[in-house]
Amino acid sequence: MNPKFIRTVKNFWPIILWALFVFILSSTPGNYFPKIPSFWDWLKPDKVVHLVFYGVFSYLLLLGMIRQYDEEVSRLKLKMLAFLAGMFFGLALEVLQYYVFIGRSGNVYDFIANTIGSATGIFAFGILNRKKLVK
Repeated sequence: MNPKFIRTVKNFWPIILWALFVFILSSTPGNYFPKIPSFWDWLKPDKVVHLVFYGVFSYLLLLGMIRQYDEEVSRLKLKMLAFLAGMFFGLALEVLQYYVFIGRSGNVYDFIANTIGSATGIFAFGILNRKKLVK
């Protein structure tokens, strides 16, 4: 097997699995998930789930990109790419939920939560890996 391919798979397998997990949950009809009691309705835990899913998505993507391209591309560009990828992945899934997936309803507030989650993942990566990433 091609060594570059093996290196790429090694660096990106966590984000590939996570993206697949988020895609499957996003495409599953909402009636398959348990109903949330009225107390939680007020707190809107759905948005917290979006924040966490897309925060983890961007974190894992940035981790893989730094491992793969750190010597070739600036960290700022990698952070921007990871953020934009998370944002557009969230947008794509919201559009699919709105137009394609049965029993799902995409909306702009979920997209905003996805985008904030993506930014949070990049920010968390910088904090959690500060000592490792100093050049």
